[in-house]
Amino acid sequence: MTLGPCRVSALILLLVAPIHADEPAKDKKDAQSAIEPRSGPGAGQKFLERFVGEWDLAKSFHPRSGDPVRQKGDCKQSMIHDGRFLKSEFTFVSGDAKTTGTGIVGFDTPTGLFTSVWTDSRSTRMSLRQSKEKFNGEEIVLFSQGLGEGAKEARQSRTVTRLEDNGNRIVHRQYGLNADGKERLVLELLLTRKWRGHE
Repeated sequence: MTLGPCRVSALILLLVAPIHADEPAKDKKDAQSAIEPRSGPGAGQKFLERFVGEWDLAKSFHPRSGDPVRQKGDCKQSMIHDGRFLKSEFTFVSGDAKTTGTGIVGFDTPTGLFTSVWTDSRSTRMSLRQSKEKFNGEEIVLFSQGLGEGAKEARQSRTVTRLEDNGNRIVHRQYGLNADGKERLVLELLLTRKWRGHE
């Protein structure tokens, strides 16, 4: 049996059609990736997921002289942007006064470094911190980072955040760095879990 010209043309169209159907998908390729490559969650995000939930908070601020100043509060933490960042929402209470704060912590899988940004209702400044060494799987160690002309003169500090008691307690300590390299404890946050986010 021979096919006429019309049937041959129809057959060619049927064979070619699926090829053309795939072309719109190719056009949807993420062009931004050429400049800003995509990266997915890694070991750091797995660690940050353990912070998700609601927490009771005890804060101690240690001035250079005198007794520590103590506050109570609470914290709610959640993963955002498809599990790439940890968002922390804090409320600190001292008598009738209330202060709020928001932190965002991310982990860059290609470099193995954490970066954090902090804002609160006490100041218009933003605090930026970043790791200097790759994640060791046990704690988040961050160093203050300055921006702009005053970056070198900015107050230097180091923070260490650890999970304890099978993930039911967070210990966060901030140390001031003196010019001679010696550290002193400036701030301590103790968070006790009251609800686990993924339950």
